[in-house]
Amino acid sequence: MWRRLRTNRAFKVAAGTTFASYFKLVAHTTDFVVEPPDVFDTIDEHLPVIVTFWHGQHFLTPFAMKPHHKAKVLISRHADAEINAIAAEKLGVGTIRGSGATSKRDFHRKGAVSATYQMLDTLAEGINVAMTADVPKIARKVGMGVVTIARYSGRPIIPVAMATRNRITLKSWDRASLNLPFGKGAAVAGAPIWVDRDVDEAGLIAARDQVQASLEDVTRRAEALAARTSRR
Repeated sequence: MWRRLRTNRAFKVAAGTTFASYFKLVAHTTDFVVEPPDVFDTIDEHLPVIVTFWHGQHFLTPFAMKPHHKAKVLISRHADAEINAIAAEKLGVGTIRGSGATSKRDFHRKGAVSATYQMLDTLAEGINVAMTADVPKIARKVGMGVVTIARYSGRPIIPVAMATRNRITLKSWDRASLNLPFGKGAAVAGAPIWVDRDVDEAGLIAARDQVQASLEDVTRRAEALAARTSRR
Protein backbone atom coordinates (compact mmCIF):
# COMPACT_ATOMS: atom_id res chain seq x y z
CA MET A 1 0.00 0.00 0.00
CA TRP A 2 2.70 2.49 1.04
CA ARG A 3 4.81 1.61 -1.99
CA ARG A 4 1.97 2.66 -4.26
CA LEU A 5 1.17 5.81 -2.30
CA ARG A 6 4.79 6.98 -2.17
CA THR A 7 4.86 7.16 -5.98
CA ASN A 8 1.48 8.86 -6.31
CA ARG A 9 2.00 12.56 -7.01
CA ALA A 10 -1.47 13.58 -5.83
CA PHE A 11 -0.95 11.82 -2.50
CA LYS A 12 2.44 13.43 -1.99
CA VAL A 13 1.10 16.91 -2.73
CA ALA A 14 -1.81 16.37 -0.35
CA ALA A 15 0.48 15.03 2.40
CA GLY A 16 3.01 17.83 1.96
CA THR A 17 0.29 20.46 2.05
CA THR A 18 -1.20 18.89 5.19
CA PHE A 19 2.18 18.82 6.94
CA ALA A 20 2.82 22.47 6.06
CA SER A 21 -0.57 23.49 7.45
CA TYR A 22 0.00 21.45 10.60
CA PHE A 23 3.39 23.00 11.36
CA LYS A 24 1.97 26.46 10.74
CA LEU A 25 -0.58 25.62 13.46
CA VAL A 26 2.19 24.46 15.80
CA ALA A 27 4.31 27.55 15.18
CA HIS A 28 1.42 29.97 15.60
CA THR A 29 0.09 28.37 18.80
CA THR A 30 3.44 27.87 20.55
CA ASP A 31 4.77 30.52 22.91
CA PHE A 32 8.39 30.72 21.75
CA VAL A 33 11.28 32.30 23.58
CA VAL A 34 14.20 33.24 21.33
CA GLU A 35 17.81 33.17 22.52
CA PRO A 36 19.89 35.24 22.16
CA PRO A 37 17.32 38.05 21.87
CA ASP A 38 19.41 39.88 19.24
CA VAL A 39 19.93 36.81 17.04
CA PHE A 40 18.13 38.36 14.07
CA ASP A 41 20.41 41.40 14.20
CA THR A 42 23.38 39.03 14.03
CA ILE A 43 21.88 37.12 11.11
CA ASP A 44 21.08 40.32 9.22
CA GLU A 45 24.66 41.51 9.72
CA HIS A 46 26.09 38.38 8.09
CA LEU A 47 23.59 37.53 5.33
CA PRO A 48 23.55 35.17 3.57
CA VAL A 49 24.17 32.46 6.17
CA ILE A 50 24.20 28.68 6.41
CA VAL A 51 21.60 27.60 8.96
CA THR A 52 22.26 24.12 10.29
CA PHE A 53 20.39 21.82 12.68
CA TRP A 54 20.00 18.17 13.59
CA HIS A 55 18.15 15.79 11.32
CA GLY A 56 14.73 15.05 12.80
CA GLN A 57 14.66 18.38 14.63
CA HIS A 58 13.97 20.41 11.51
CA PHE A 59 10.20 20.59 11.19
CA LEU A 60 9.84 24.09 12.67
CA THR A 61 13.01 25.64 11.25
CA PRO A 62 11.17 27.45 8.42
CA PHE A 63 9.67 29.60 11.19
CA ALA A 64 13.07 30.43 12.71
CA MET A 65 13.74 33.04 10.05
CA LYS A 66 12.11 36.39 9.39
CA PRO A 67 9.95 36.85 6.25
CA HIS A 68 12.69 38.81 4.46
CA HIS A 69 15.20 35.99 4.97
CA LYS A 70 15.00 34.11 1.69
CA ALA A 71 16.23 30.54 2.02
CA LYS A 72 16.59 27.20 0.31
CA VAL A 73 16.82 23.93 2.22
CA LEU A 74 18.75 20.80 1.30
CA ILE A 75 16.42 17.79 1.08
CA SER A 76 17.27 14.21 0.12
CA ARG A 77 16.49 12.86 -3.35
CA HIS A 78 14.87 9.83 -1.70
CA ALA A 79 11.27 9.30 -2.79
CA ASP A 80 9.99 9.52 0.78
CA ALA A 81 11.59 12.99 1.11
CA GLU A 82 9.42 14.37 -1.67
CA ILE A 83 6.68 15.08 0.86
CA ASN A 84 9.14 17.12 2.93
CA ALA A 85 10.15 19.06 -0.18
CA ILE A 86 6.53 19.87 -1.00
CA ALA A 87 5.87 20.95 2.59
CA ALA A 88 8.93 23.24 2.54
CA GLU A 89 7.84 24.86 -0.70
CA LYS A 90 4.33 25.40 0.70
CA LEU A 91 6.00 27.26 3.58
CA GLY A 92 7.86 29.51 1.15
CA VAL A 93 11.23 27.77 1.38
CA GLY A 94 13.01 26.79 -1.82
CA THR A 95 14.54 23.33 -2.11
CA ILE A 96 17.83 21.83 -3.24
CA ARG A 97 17.67 18.08 -3.79
CA GLY A 98 20.57 15.93 -2.66
CA SER A 99 22.03 14.58 0.55
CA GLY A 100 25.14 13.68 2.44
CA ALA A 101 26.93 10.41 1.86
CA THR A 102 28.96 8.08 4.05
CA SER A 103 30.98 6.59 1.17
CA LYS A 104 32.52 7.75 -2.12
CA ARG A 105 30.18 5.43 -4.01
CA ASP A 106 27.15 7.16 -2.48
CA PHE A 107 28.55 10.66 -3.05
CA HIS A 108 27.49 10.77 -6.71
CA ARG A 109 24.45 8.50 -6.41
CA LYS A 110 22.86 10.69 -3.75
CA GLY A 111 23.44 13.89 -5.71
CA ALA A 112 25.96 15.37 -3.27
CA VAL A 113 28.09 16.94 -6.01
CA SER A 114 25.17 18.66 -7.72
CA ALA A 115 23.70 19.76 -4.39
CA THR A 116 27.03 21.23 -3.28
CA TYR A 117 27.26 23.40 -6.38
CA GLN A 118 23.62 24.45 -6.02
CA MET A 119 24.19 25.49 -2.41
CA LEU A 120 27.28 27.51 -3.33
CA ASP A 121 25.39 29.20 -6.17
CA THR A 122 22.46 29.92 -3.86
CA LEU A 123 24.70 31.61 -1.30
CA ALA A 124 26.45 33.57 -4.05
CA GLU A 125 23.03 34.91 -5.04
CA GLY A 126 22.53 36.22 -1.50
CA ILE A 127 20.03 33.54 -0.48
CA ASN A 128 20.42 31.64 2.80
CA VAL A 129 20.95 27.89 2.81
CA ALA A 130 19.51 25.54 5.44
CA MET A 131 20.80 22.01 5.91
CA THR A 132 21.03 19.25 8.46
CA ALA A 133 24.50 18.88 9.94
CA ASP A 134 24.50 15.15 10.56
CA VAL A 135 25.07 12.50 7.91
CA PRO A 136 21.99 10.31 7.20
CA LYS A 137 21.74 7.24 9.43
CA ILE A 138 24.35 8.66 11.83
CA ALA A 139 22.24 10.77 14.16
CA ARG A 140 23.68 13.89 15.80
CA LYS A 141 27.19 13.42 14.47
CA VAL A 142 28.24 16.38 12.32
CA GLY A 143 29.56 15.44 8.90
CA MET A 144 31.97 17.39 6.72
CA GLY A 145 29.26 18.75 4.41
CA VAL A 146 28.28 21.88 6.29
CA VAL A 147 31.86 22.98 6.99
CA THR A 148 32.82 22.32 3.36
CA ILE A 149 30.01 24.59 2.17
CA ALA A 150 31.15 27.26 4.64
CA ARG A 151 34.75 26.93 3.47
CA TYR A 152 34.06 27.42 -0.23
CA SER A 153 31.25 29.96 0.11
CA GLY A 154 32.92 32.16 2.71
CA ARG A 155 29.62 32.36 4.57
CA PRO A 156 29.13 31.68 8.30
CA ILE A 157 27.37 28.69 9.83
CA ILE A 158 24.55 29.46 12.30
CA PRO A 159 23.77 26.39 14.46
CA VAL A 160 20.08 26.39 15.43
CA ALA A 161 17.88 24.26 17.69
CA MET A 162 14.13 24.49 18.14
CA ALA A 163 12.18 22.55 20.74
CA THR A 164 8.65 22.45 22.08
CA ARG A 165 7.54 21.20 25.47
CA ASN A 166 4.66 19.34 23.83
CA ARG A 167 6.20 16.79 21.48
CA ILE A 168 6.39 13.13 20.63
CA THR A 169 9.82 11.58 20.12
CA LEU A 170 9.55 9.09 17.29
CA LYS A 171 11.36 5.75 17.25
CA SER A 172 13.36 6.63 14.15
CA TRP A 173 17.11 6.58 13.57
CA ASP A 174 17.25 10.36 14.01
CA ARG A 175 15.02 10.45 17.13
CA ALA A 176 12.76 12.87 15.27
CA SER A 177 10.49 15.15 17.29
CA LEU A 178 6.88 15.54 16.25
CA ASN A 179 6.09 18.95 17.69
CA LEU A 180 2.61 19.45 19.11
CA PRO A 181 0.66 22.73 19.33
CA PHE A 182 -0.45 24.85 22.29
CA GLY A 183 2.56 24.95 24.58
CA LYS A 184 5.94 26.47 25.29
CA GLY A 185 8.81 26.43 22.86
CA ALA A 186 12.31 27.74 22.35
CA ALA A 187 14.53 28.70 19.44
CA VAL A 188 18.22 28.98 20.26
CA ALA A 189 21.04 29.97 17.91
CA GLY A 190 24.77 29.63 18.38
CA ALA A 191 27.43 32.19 17.47
CA PRO A 192 28.43 32.34 13.78
CA ILE A 193 31.13 29.86 12.82
CA TRP A 194 33.48 30.81 9.97
CA VAL A 195 35.69 28.41 8.04
CA ASP A 196 38.74 29.85 6.30
CA ARG A 197 39.08 28.89 2.64
CA ASP A 198 42.76 28.01 3.07
CA VAL A 199 42.17 25.75 6.07
CA ASP A 200 43.97 22.39 6.05
CA GLU A 201 42.35 19.03 6.83
CA ALA A 202 43.05 19.35 10.54
CA GLY A 203 41.48 22.81 10.58
CA LEU A 204 38.42 21.53 8.73
CA ILE A 205 37.99 18.76 11.30
CA ALA A 206 38.35 21.34 14.08
CA ALA A 207 35.61 23.43 12.46
CA ARG A 208 33.37 20.36 12.28
CA ASP A 209 34.02 19.69 15.97
CA GLN A 210 33.12 23.31 16.73
CA VAL A 211 29.78 22.90 14.92
CA GLN A 212 29.22 19.63 16.83
CA ALA A 213 29.80 21.32 20.18
CA SER A 214 27.64 24.31 19.31
CA LEU A 215 24.72 22.18 18.14
CA GLU A 216 24.90 20.09 21.29
CA ASP A 217 24.89 23.26 23.38
CA VAL A 218 21.97 24.97 21.62
CA THR A 219 19.97 21.73 21.63
CA ARG A 220 20.39 21.32 25.39
CA ARG A 221 19.48 24.97 25.93
CA ALA A 222 16.40 24.85 23.68
CA GLU A 223 15.11 21.72 25.37
CA ALA A 224 15.71 23.22 28.82
CA LEU A 225 13.88 26.43 27.94
CA ALA A 226 10.98 24.56 26.35
CA ALA A 227 10.62 22.35 29.41
CA ARG A 228 10.02 25.29 31.72
CA THR A 229 6.43 26.03 32.70
CA SER A 230 7.10 29.76 32.49
CA ARG A 231 9.79 32.09 31.24
CA ARG A 232 12.47 33.15 33.71
